Amino acid sequence: MRLADLVIASRRVSETRSRLEKISVLGDLLRRLAPEEIDIAVAFLSGHLRQGRIGLGGSAIRNAMPETAAAEPSLTLSEVDAAFERIAGTTGSGSTAERGRLLSGLLARATREEQDFLVRLIFGELRQGALAGLMAEALAAAAEVPADEVRRALMLAGELPEVARAVLTAGRPGLARFGLQLFRPLQPMLAQPAGDVSEALDRLGEAALELKLDGARVQVHKAGDEVRVYSRRGNEVTQAVPELVETVQALPARQLLLDGETIALRPDGSPHPFQVTMRRFGRKLDVARLRGELPLTPFFFDLLHLDGQDLIDRTAGERFAALEEAVPGLTVPRLITSNAEEADAFFEEALSRGHEGIMAKDIDSPYEAGRRGYSWLKVKPAHTLDLVILAAEWGHGRRQGWLSNLHLGARDPENGGFVMLGKTFKGLTDEMLAWQTKKLQELALGTDSWTVYVRPELVVEVAFSDVQESPQYPGGMALRFARVKRYREDKTAVEADTIGTVRKIFEGQR
Repeated sequence: MRLADLVIASRRVSETRSRLEKISVLGDLLRRLAPEEIDIAVAFLSGHLRQGRIGLGGSAIRNAMPETAAAEPSLTLSEVDAAFERIAGTTGSGSTAERGRLLSGLLARATREEQDFLVRLIFGELRQGALAGLMAEALAAAAEVPADEVRRALMLAGELPEVARAVLTAGRPGLARFGLQLFRPLQPMLAQPAGDVSEALDRLGEAALELKLDGARVQVHKAGDEVRVYSRRGNEVTQAVPELVETVQALPARQLLLDGETIALRPDGSPHPFQVTMRRFGRKLDVARLRGELPLTPFFFDLLHLDGQDLIDRTAGERFAALEEAVPGLTVPRLITSNAEEADAFFEEALSRGHEGIMAKDIDSPYEAGRRGYSWLKVKPAHTLDLVILAAEWGHGRRQGWLSNLHLGARDPENGGFVMLGKTFKGLTDEMLAWQTKKLQELALGTDSWTVYVRPELVVEVAFSDVQESPQYPGGMALRFARVKRYREDKTAVEADTIGTVRKIFEGQR
């Protein structure tokens, strides 16, 4: 298949809001793939390279962009993937220059539209809406099989390319081989946000309320004496967490598949910040030393397999009862209630203990791996800040032609100027995008290929979950899950929140 065919499909998916149209476009493309092209196309449509990072930074990628482009499309998916394989595999002295030369050669063979697609793909900015749930339905349409069977296979396999190969080459029989297997991590079940405790109870009725821990999501598999631990993304992290391994090895059950979190706690039982816990999962680890400095405590909140029996289709209430019996003393604190006062008190207690909020779970629901449904809801207090726009990046896909990704800054009254805290394109309506594109160009100080730098005059109210440590920004901090709420045209930049205010929020989390 030509790269151009995939680029056209990607553009059509990004330009339509119709889910049915997206599925139709993707299904038609998937149906036409050769077997050897499936992994490549699924990766590209999902917005990433099969090779991961290819060893080139932003400036090197921009420098590799040729001045000219091919007049007609000729590149195939296999040729592009092979080129990325060569680039990623280039090492040794002068490798950066050679990788840049190889990328420039690839881009020179591409049309302008293909160049734009490839560069955004490398940067990880291909926001085209081909998410896992949508891809599952598109695969079902392409192979003419029930979508729930594809979703179940994806839940059990954990890998979209593997399921895509099976269903596109063998149809329904290809899906039959996927079952829950120990030591093959499942995609984790995910939660939707709820505005407050009342909203969660209104939606769920009687619910299981749990502490929402800001730790590392882990999935622990046990068969006999063998225990392996997997991260949220399915990467094995067993060597980094020996205390978890020892804890689960000591449990009487012979076979287990546990879902939970592990977190570093202070001596008084309060949690360390997320980034402190994540020091236990760094690339270069002195495990023995870190274990002594930052011991991890597991909190399990679900049980998916127990001694030969799969539990994923059982209700949450049944799974929780089995969990309490299988791992006594290791479960997350939980309250089952429909009483608003009890729920509010549980929420306030969670916050007073230093946790980031609570989870509310439907006790009658199965475990829907990989799904972000309304059976699990997360309730957290929201922070807001009034920040100044320092720059904005041109959007892609549906936001093509609009200034979209905003650079956010807090006022620095001591040194003057503003300190950048991150970027966001979330929360912006079409009306806001159109308005800010016009307004920001009026405030422009300078531009490059991607960004318009502006006079720091425009104030925006931003909601976010918390502040995390970040060496990427000059203040050493960044906002997590920042989202635009509204523009504050009633405020001037001198009334924006200060970096000191942000630092107080950060310190209060520690």
